Amino acid sequence: MFNTKAFKAYDLRGIYPTEVNEELAYRVGHVFATMFKAKTVVVGNDIRLTGRKLFQALSDGLRDAGASVIDIGQCGTEMIYFATAHLHADGGIMITASHNPADYNGMKLVTQGARPVSADTGLKDIERQVAVESFAHGQVAGTKHGTLTTQNIMPAYIEHLLTYIDVSKLRPLKIVVNPGNGGAGAVLNELAKHLPFTFVKVNFEPDGRFPNGVPNPLLPNNREATASKVRAEKADLGIAWDGDFDRCFFFDEKAEFIEGYYIVGLLAASFLQKDGHSKIMYDPRLVWNTEDIIARYKGTPVRCKSGHAFMKECMRKQGIVYGGEMSSHHYFRSFTNCDSGMIPWLLVTELISTTGKTLHEMVAAREAMYPCSGEINRKVADAKAVLAAVESQYHDGTVDKLDGLSVAYDKWRFNLRVSNTEPVIRLNVETKGDKALLAQKTKELLTTIGGEEA
Repeated sequence: MFNTKAFKAYDLRGIYPTEVNEELAYRVGHVFATMFKAKTVVVGNDIRLTGRKLFQALSDGLRDAGASVIDIGQCGTEMIYFATAHLHADGGIMITASHNPADYNGMKLVTQGARPVSADTGLKDIERQVAVESFAHGQVAGTKHGTLTTQNIMPAYIEHLLTYIDVSKLRPLKIVVNPGNGGAGAVLNELAKHLPFTFVKVNFEPDGRFPNGVPNPLLPNNREATASKVRAEKADLGIAWDGDFDRCFFFDEKAEFIEGYYIVGLLAASFLQKDGHSKIMYDPRLVWNTEDIIARYKGTPVRCKSGHAFMKECMRKQGIVYGGEMSSHHYFRSFTNCDSGMIPWLLVTELISTTGKTLHEMVAAREAMYPCSGEINRKVADAKAVLAAVESQYHDGTVDKLDGLSVAYDKWRFNLRVSNTEPVIRLNVETKGDKALLAQKTKELLTTIGGEEA
């Protein structure tokens, strides 16, 4: 059997060249075009050094199967989403391994309208066909060989991003921006032409070797580069992105890292102030702050299982205007129901400009009302056994299993779930205004869970 270890729940991701290589890319392209009867497919790649090699092989596979390829070059994942919908293509493939180390690469696949291809919507079928040892290479009989064209999608993408804000209301903020040597810098340079902000740049140049560490701002060790610059420059806020910039992370003017949970609440309030009857989507890991804000503005709360494929399907089915995950994925109905790492920070800077409040002032009260542990990851030998033990210990609470195990009491609650993308179990705890209780219950749960830090 051909090695298909790189296939995950939502994408392909693995070490180059043992798990992800040109042969895999060719096969994926060939099968994708055939399975979805694709006539045109948008393809792009992030800043990894192996991106263009994989692009060539993927493009050959797509074209041999009859699909024409639109090459949008080096880009972010959300630019593939945008381009697939904007160009009315039959599909899109982003060559990326997001925030994984430099020796990784992979692919994210979408069909018409930027609908994600996950394990439940075709990725397993692609894996089965790719795995055949005697895979038939070459042009598919009876089909016309696809063409290869290039297109600069950046102008249309920038124009769309600017529709989310009123530029005339923006104040001349000083913002520390840290793409982590990923791909966000090119977009920031274009947006800067239209915005009154001063960007203080950190790790700005794209470099697939990741000389300053993997571009994952969720890692505490990666935060200080942004935080220290916010302090030194006395900036109004700091923003950092992951490698393919579909997530952004915030630091307030005090250089304090803001958990994505509170940004979900902030953006929910922003959308509901414009239309109080809208539906707002959120994941089950941390909920009380978001639910309180939705109720305050008379919105409709919709909880959805975490993971971008589930979230996007929920967005489409229920007509949700905005949805957010505490992991800093933010979804927008007008962005083809997809997640963006650019739209959230534009909206936050508009809020800072129009309210006259700092980011700290906007979130500090919410953090005090609903303090949370932040996501804690543990490597355990038997995740199912751990979940069963925790459920048994906390059986007297209100149990919910929409996504992993959620248990709620009057003053505190937690969610424990097995990761869809990594071999870890994830814990989130929150309370109603009680930091001492938060520390106590977090410690108590971690003792039961055991395992090692991940």
